[in-house]
Amino acid sequence: METKDKSIELRGSVWMMVGGENFGGPGRVALLASIAECGSITQAAKAIKMSYKAAWDAIDSMNNLAGEPLVERLTGGKGGGGTRLTRRGAQLVENFNIIAREHRRFVDQLSQQAEGIADDFLLIRKMNMKTSARNQFLGKVTQVTRGAVNDEVELEVVGGQKIVAIVTHESTEGLGLSVGAEAFALIKSSSIILVTEDGDAKFSARNRLSGTVARVQPGAVSTEVVLELTGGGAVAAIITNESCSALGLAAEVKASAIFKASSVILGVPA
Repeated sequence: METKDKSIELRGSVWMMVGGENFGGPGRVALLASIAECGSITQAAKAIKMSYKAAWDAIDSMNNLAGEPLVERLTGGKGGGGTRLTRRGAQLVENFNIIAREHRRFVDQLSQQAEGIADDFLLIRKMNMKTSARNQFLGKVTQVTRGAVNDEVELEVVGGQKIVAIVTHESTEGLGLSVGAEAFALIKSSSIILVTEDGDAKFSARNRLSGTVARVQPGAVSTEVVLELTGGGAVAAIITNESCSALGLAAEVKASAIFKASSVILGVPA
């Protein structure tokens, strides 16, 4: 399986502001430098792929914000005149280039210290995912079994636990669910059945996650029970107050969360 390169390099640009107004960045300074080299607004604009009007608009804006001309026209002489930078304009280009070089050096040094930033960035994006499903598990696809109409997809999540979902062929293809692919499973807390001492009982539900009760939050009618799963992670279930009492669910009690494969919604990171 091909492994995606998750390395991240930090990059940035320097921009100048005057009185809260955007004075310019690399693009406008490049225009000034091109004018100094070409001696012509027309040729300078062509060299940096900017329209003649956009070039003059940028120059007028910079002149106004600087409070003095950065570019001046030349009249007469061989070739009928041209355009050049004023002393202030040339100084601005030189100083901006010095600052830009120092900025690049700083960002490069920061980038070298950014090992692991990609994983953190991806994790933050996943944590920002909003869904009404109480239970969210991130994992990798370990098996895909094709059926006549639907597919059975097995996902390995935190602690080595396995979650199986039933999805359509179209969903399997559309989400790119193949062995090794990263995906997340969503299960509503109301779809989960809790069992304690089940002896030799057998259940038709495909999924079973075992753990220990971590929290019990009673409500007027229902109770939210959170199991801390073996190997890490947690799963929440909403059951009636009577069921909670009958099962003797309290902190440290061992229990299992059971739910159907058809109750699992699969998704993939955007």
